[in-house]
Amino acid sequence: MKWQIKVKLKPGILDPQGKTVNHALHHLGFHQIKEVRIGKLMDIEMEDMPEAEARKILEEASRKLLANPVVEEFEIEGPLP
Repeated sequence: MKWQIKVKLKPGILDPQGKTVNHALHHLGFHQIKEVRIGKLMDIEMEDMPEAEARKILEEASRKLLANPVVEEFEIEGPLP
């Protein structure tokens, strides 16, 4: 079973890396880009199991390790083809 987990900063949390990338893009002439926020995308492959069980495991893994619940939020997508 293939899944994706997207982790990004919560709204209102400063993103210095995103600001640096945005500044560099403007320096390169990409002035149409208004804002950049940096996140993480994880591709995960799991053993075959009921979807609800897999999602529960991924939610727990995300809360405990993959995302910092104080400043980040996560979204689980899957199962994917």
